[in-house]
Amino acid sequence: MIEKFLQDEQDPKAIEKVYTRLVDLLTTGEEIIYIAVQKKPLVNLLPDCIAITNKRVLFFTPANLGLSIKFVDFVWKDVVDVYTKEEIIGAIFSVKTTNGAEMGVDYLPKVQARKLYQYAQERKESEREARRLRDLEEKRAESGSVQFENPAQPPVAAAYAPVQQPVPEPKPEPVIVHEEPKPDVLTEKLKKLRTLFDNGLISQEEYNHKKLELLNDL
Repeated sequence: MIEKFLQDEQDPKAIEKVYTRLVDLLTTGEEIIYIAVQKKPLVNLLPDCIAITNKRVLFFTPANLGLSIKFVDFVWKDVVDVYTKEEIIGAIFSVKTTNGAEMGVDYLPKVQARKLYQYAQERKESEREARRLRDLEEKRAESGSVQFENPAQPPVAAAYAPVQQPVPEPKPEPVIVHEEPKPDVLTEKLKKLRTLFDNGLISQEEYNHKKLELLNDL
């Protein structure tokens, strides 16, 4: 079953471990499209993995010395954008969501990062088209529920002038008070964590693990 996910030199042991966990997480109608495996230089005993399905993208991180696997998933409708950056050794693939969360994995083989980016873009386009159709249906439903009455006007005799109706006084417009949105604590923490990573104060791996801890507290 896992042979189709080994075509780009993925680590078979890592694929088997992630696939076994992934099949238990699939929902009705969900299919696995691609699995990429991190390939760290020198030591690569516990690589991170990324799986893409037709409904979401999942990030897997080994825990407890490889005895268990933690995961974070994002459904495609919540993904704002996907990024890939090729470096001297491997490439980085990351996603950004509507609430400002960002997740990525480094040291991916470049061919695997490119496949992730290609499939992710295809899923984003499909979700964008589905969202456009949903919005169109909602607008049609709203316009269909509004009915305008146009009763026939009684004829006015030529000998009489039309009666002018008194013009009602305009009602004062209601005052709308806008409340300032309260800052989201998780978003602020994620932004601070991202700043540390951008300034080179923490590594990609430390950034991912800390992000996992914050997201698992939800």
